Amino acid sequence: MEFDFTTILDRRGKDALAVDIIPYPDVTVENGVRPIPMWVADMSFKTAPSITEAVQKRLDHPNFGYFLLPDAYFDAIKSWQKTRHGVEGLEKEHIGYENGVLGGVSSTIRLLTNEGDPILVHSPTYIGFLHVLEDLKRRVVTSPLTRDEHGVWRMDFADMERKIKENGIRLVIFCSPHNPCGRVWERWEIERAMAVYRDCGCTVISDEIWADLTFENHKHIPTQSVSEDARMRTVAFYAPSKTFSLAGLIGSYHIIYNKELNEAVTSKGKETFYNSCNVLSLHALLGAYSPEGARWLDELRAVLYGNLCYVKYFMESNFPGVSMFLPEGTYMLFLNCRGWCEAHHVPMDELLERGVRAGVIWQRGADFGEPDSIRLNVALPFALVEEAMNRLKDRVFVD
Repeated sequence: MEFDFTTILDRRGKDALAVDIIPYPDVTVENGVRPIPMWVADMSFKTAPSITEAVQKRLDHPNFGYFLLPDAYFDAIKSWQKTRHGVEGLEKEHIGYENGVLGGVSSTIRLLTNEGDPILVHSPTYIGFLHVLEDLKRRVVTSPLTRDEHGVWRMDFADMERKIKENGIRLVIFCSPHNPCGRVWERWEIERAMAVYRDCGCTVISDEIWADLTFENHKHIPTQSVSEDARMRTVAFYAPSKTFSLAGLIGSYHIIYNKELNEAVTSKGKETFYNSCNVLSLHALLGAYSPEGARWLDELRAVLYGNLCYVKYFMESNFPGVSMFLPEGTYMLFLNCRGWCEAHHVPMDELLERGVRAGVIWQRGADFGEPDSIRLNVALPFALVEEAMNRLKDRVFVD
């Protein structure tokens, strides 16, 4: 491989939420056990060298005053979207900076709805959406995703339409690829969803932050690309942060083709006088959205898919009653442990706590609306993934 995905980084004390925080305040990792961070969705790899080089080059100039986003920023996004996702007709005026995808989601919600208004999301639901909706005092309406006879997560279009009409919903949040389920929606699925939203008169927030992290023959289809109507009713959000592990630098962007909607969302974001780019985040994006960044990403995707396949095979082979959908995108596995827990008379909370005591720091599925599930991040060097699986076998999934 050209790039390093095997070095185990010591992230302790290096501004890393994933290792500095254990999201179980009443559970203690056993003495002498090094926690393995497999919960919050960031990666434990070195980022692409093209990014650190771009940031370091900017640091060599010792002044960091006010600045405007240069054309190079917009050109990099246009080129990346065209090359990686086949986007045509994207221009500078369609792109706007956002301080994080959830910041843009919040601005759009505040623009288009009022307190108490209902908003549709799919369940399981990304926890960040739930937090934003709760903080903004909007009412969450869920349309459950269900697994078909092949175990594939599917949308229930009839349920979506019924929920929208019964609740008078005018704004929906669509997650593509889906977190935490790992679905990379096929074109026909997006077309049908967007037809429902069109017929019900809904504006669509499309979170596409995981767009670059797809596997095998699964290809991200931008929501706005499936029809002219979808192009004009959708506010789409992207970022290099998930792809290149840049969450700590902050920096996302929206793509909105509808001029009136674009101007309104941009104006709402500016109301705080905070929605502006950090100069190092700018240069990080330029380094990420480069030919070297693309090569790094292609190697990363192979590493992540290998980790996902290994974990799925290991767990289903060793822990009967645990099942999971092999993600088509994202680096998160959503483990359903109901069968194992029932067979072994172990409550889910106890299973979660066993994992944490063994230093496998994973995340409650209940936080995403699935109390029988656990969300697991496999974006780590394989040696750590292998160690985590052995800990689960020896100390967690036991009678």
